[in-house]
Amino acid sequence: MPVPSPAPEVAAACAELVKALPAKVLDAERREASPKSPLTTAYGDPPIEMTCGVTPPAGMAEAQSQCFEVNGVGWFAKQVENGFIFTTIGRSLYFEVAVPAKYTPEANALTDVSDAVHRFDKLVTPCT
Repeated sequence: MPVPSPAPEVAAACAELVKALPAKVLDAERREASPKSPLTTAYGDPPIEMTCGVTPPAGMAEAQSQCFEVNGVGWFAKQVENGFIFTTIGRSLYFEVAVPAKYTPEANALTDVSDAVHRFDKLVTPCT
């Protein structure tokens, strides 16, 4: 999994957010990501990958119409070859969740992580 290189203040906030993520997502146990980084973590096999401090994905600028909300957190969804990549929208940090198709419906993983995102990352603009 690629490790981002955000500004130091973003990296510090992201490290706190990643630490606050739950022990399980979709009943999959938390495990270290490879390479090891305070900005990343993973769950299960195949891994559900979580990365904080990413750059906004292409197409996100037009995402307001594609934004959906889970537990007070707006998400932009991008379908990829083997699942979905979800990125927070309307927040100060860009947090990404890559969910393989094995975990269909993939968006259910967001229920498990949205509370931590809501607690550790401030809302900038709502998903409306």
